[in-house]
Amino acid sequence: MELTDTTRKDGSPGAVLMLQGTASDVGKSVVTAALCRIFVQDGYRTAPFKSQNMALNSYVTADGKEIGRAQGMQAEACGIEATTDMNPILIKPTGDMHSQIVVHGRPLAHMSATDYRSRFLPEAKDTVLEALDRLRGQYDIVVMEGAGSPAEINLKDRDIVNMNLAGWADAPVLLVADIDRGGVFAFLVGTLELLEPHERQRVKGFIINKFRGDLSLLQPGLDWLEERTGIPVLGVLPYIPDIRIEAEDSVVLDERTAKGQSSPEADIDIAVIRYPRISNFTDFDPLQEERDVRVRFVTKAADLGHPDVIILPGTKDTIGDLQYLRSQGFELAIAAAVESGDAQLAGICGGYQMLGKMLHDPFAADGGVAREEEGLGYLPVATTFAKEKRTVRVTGRVADHSPLLLSAESRCLLAAGEPIFVEGYEIHMGQSRSLKGEQMAPVFKLGPDGEQPAAEGWGTLDGRIWGTYLHGVFHNDRLRRLWLDRIRESKGLRPVKETFSASGLKEQEFDRVASLVREHLDLEQVYQIMGISAKTV
Repeated sequence: MELTDTTRKDGSPGAVLMLQGTASDVGKSVVTAALCRIFVQDGYRTAPFKSQNMALNSYVTADGKEIGRAQGMQAEACGIEATTDMNPILIKPTGDMHSQIVVHGRPLAHMSATDYRSRFLPEAKDTVLEALDRLRGQYDIVVMEGAGSPAEINLKDRDIVNMNLAGWADAPVLLVADIDRGGVFAFLVGTLELLEPHERQRVKGFIINKFRGDLSLLQPGLDWLEERTGIPVLGVLPYIPDIRIEAEDSVVLDERTAKGQSSPEADIDIAVIRYPRISNFTDFDPLQEERDVRVRFVTKAADLGHPDVIILPGTKDTIGDLQYLRSQGFELAIAAAVESGDAQLAGICGGYQMLGKMLHDPFAADGGVAREEEGLGYLPVATTFAKEKRTVRVTGRVADHSPLLLSAESRCLLAAGEPIFVEGYEIHMGQSRSLKGEQMAPVFKLGPDGEQPAAEGWGTLDGRIWGTYLHGVFHNDRLRRLWLDRIRESKGLRPVKETFSASGLKEQEFDRVASLVREHLDLEQVYQIMGISAKTV
């Protein structure tokens, strides 16, 4: 795509536009991604920015740094590589009152909410503005996303992510509200009422999101809103079911859990254990798109049932969530399913660590407290949590005798010397080592680009239990389908073989959502608000 040269000729900073919400989960991240895509389609070099993000769903940049997954996704919508400048501060909760603070992709410290506000936030302004300035020096437009609501009056004095940031950047603000949850006019007017006069002046337009129904019935309310506030409604965006764009907040799992349990029976039933600190649950998005698969996010041991596969996903607090599993009766339910011989058991990252025999955290690296815990004991590995986090993109192939692929077709491919290539990322504090005396096989041969691949992940020789640190494992199309067809074979079902492109589906979804937003949003006014001209290349 040819890009217009706008603000870069004279070296002036790129334009900024900020999206803030009346509450969390109103759709800011998706609308931001859609606008990013639209601006790129219109020929402008565009980048996302969120100064401070709180999320357990992480994204690993090309240089091995950690940012919020939403900004990684938005960078993909822009067609660019994500950098830590797009999310310089990431907060990863490790408990109800403590979090790991990640600054420019590297863990800084574990802090309580009080310490974060009193010790860290006063020093954070320079970090945030330096990152934003670098982006504005490289891109024509920077689309900034706020967090939660700008009307949290107890937090405003040290705000670095909403209205204070908008003032520092001199950014116009579009206020996004979710009509699907009800009370949209109260949310919008109430938010404005709680803003200071100079903050209200920054709000240049409203976006009403997730609308279902007849717009003519809503129009009287829109007219009243504009007359009451003097601020235009720039668009009423439709409710888009089944958005196939990676989510960041685990609140979306509430809907997915209900949907998975009520969906029609599929040939393959996969149960993902949803513990309190579940992270990187987007690992399972491609599985949910396979027509013969049902993915259930299970919160109660009684709901586990008789799945074909049980997966322990990633977590920000491996030992804490392992203790949760035990307290909720999952350990016994998993054991019963495995002993029946019908269920395959898999672990990814923290889930892989749980499958081992022992977990040691001498430096309080995992959950902020030094401790140790016996694992579930399914794999002969022991994990020690280190002071340094490993964040890296990796490539490689399925190991020659991998327990992941034991189907007839997979054996033929491997025997013929035809490798099954994979790529993904690792993000973990723990280092797992195999214990001698028990037989098992590596899952992958992996390494960063330019390095010799090494054995990664382990599983039982019969392939019924395996674990890996590889996030994104199911985004590898060929591997995903071969693994699913192996499960079908074990059930006496014919293989499907055909699948879809996970990366291609993502690109299609960016374009689909951007098209809907373009149709329902007054983009001419949006460009005017940013102070640049609209042009389509």
